[in-house]
Amino acid sequence: MLLTPLRGSEGPGLPPIHAPVGPVGPVTALGPERRRRAGLTGRTHCSSPPRPGPPASPPRYLRPRGPAVAPPPPSLLWPRARALSLSKSSGGGGDVHQGFQNLLTEVNRTGTQYLLRTANRLFGEKSYDFLSSFKDSCRKFYQAEMEELDFSNATEESRTHINTWVAQKTEGKITDLLSPNSVDPMTKLVLVNAIYFKGNWDNQFDKEHTQERPFKVSKNVEKPVQMMFKKSTFKMTYVGEIFTQILVLPYVGKELNMIIMLPNENTDLETVEKELTYEKFIEWTRPDMMDEEEVEVFLPRFKLEENYDMEGVLRTLGMTDAFEEASADFSGMSSQRDLHLSKVVHKSFVEVNEEGTEAAAATAAIMLMRCIRITPRFCADHPFLFFIQHSKTSGLLFCGRFCSP
Repeated sequence: MLLTPLRGSEGPGLPPIHAPVGPVGPVTALGPERRRRAGLTGRTHCSSPPRPGPPASPPRYLRPRGPAVAPPPPSLLWPRARALSLSKSSGGGGDVHQGFQNLLTEVNRTGTQYLLRTANRLFGEKSYDFLSSFKDSCRKFYQAEMEELDFSNATEESRTHINTWVAQKTEGKITDLLSPNSVDPMTKLVLVNAIYFKGNWDNQFDKEHTQERPFKVSKNVEKPVQMMFKKSTFKMTYVGEIFTQILVLPYVGKELNMIIMLPNENTDLETVEKELTYEKFIEWTRPDMMDEEEVEVFLPRFKLEENYDMEGVLRTLGMTDAFEEASADFSGMSSQRDLHLSKVVHKSFVEVNEEGTEAAAATAAIMLMRCIRITPRFCADHPFLFFIQHSKTSGLLFCGRFCSP
């Protein structure tokens, strides 16, 4: 997230809130409505023309004018809060801080059989006066320290320094988060969130069974992929209302799963995306909706790396004031009230192979929609959606689509 100074605009103060800007990233511990909005963010992002990469692990970045962390005026707070599903309960949003603190503690805990690490840092212009309460809040709830840089006189060096930090935190998978000219001497603050995940399948694919097969990009276009194969017992179901198979591939320890949604060959992926909400996702993937049986699984080996400008997505969700010089209010960060959000960037990396994944994020009526017969073959040889989910909390850490090799 990049903040830039605004000249001569004033904005009223706001009640404390820390609004994370970005797509799905970790959304556990936020309550159902906030998780729902996180899912909607991903769905909104997916409604653009298909791209192969996943909107996962949101890094954000800012410039002077508007609060990412407490406090904004009600007229500005609630449009932004609605966009991010941050409720007014519990003291004007204080529960949001605590929810993220709990989440970060959970995902960064040691002793797991997978590697999942998140890292947050504030890179602030050394000559700019940020409120100590803002810095304390970031440190306490988000494990994010403030590092002072000289954006005014050493812009390129500052950009390179931030990219080096991100590369270290993502095991070298994301090396150029900030492109040339993405920061300038007017930049006052860059907020960065990095998340890195690496997990092995609980039931690995045999490399000897991987072979080249056609992937149907569209009805008339095919491209070759290295298709993995595994015949084993997995949880799977079929959602009749969207003509889609859902397969659960657990990672070692079964604390995390990859969930794949594969529409039939006559159903466009966009049709599934338009129907997908967080509530429906949770309903469709409930354990009691799944059948555990022997399945033949065909899954392409793939690697995705994409860059995204998230401003359009956030504006679509109703978060517009933060980007406007005349209306943005980040008075919870600085008493100068001269900041606005100029850019939100996101870069993600996901690799899926035989060993596992590496990534740098009910009612009776519905049950009747479930197909009685589950096809024992799951062949992902055409576009599909995938999600990495934390089993204990149902939180989505990453999500994306695979449309073309």
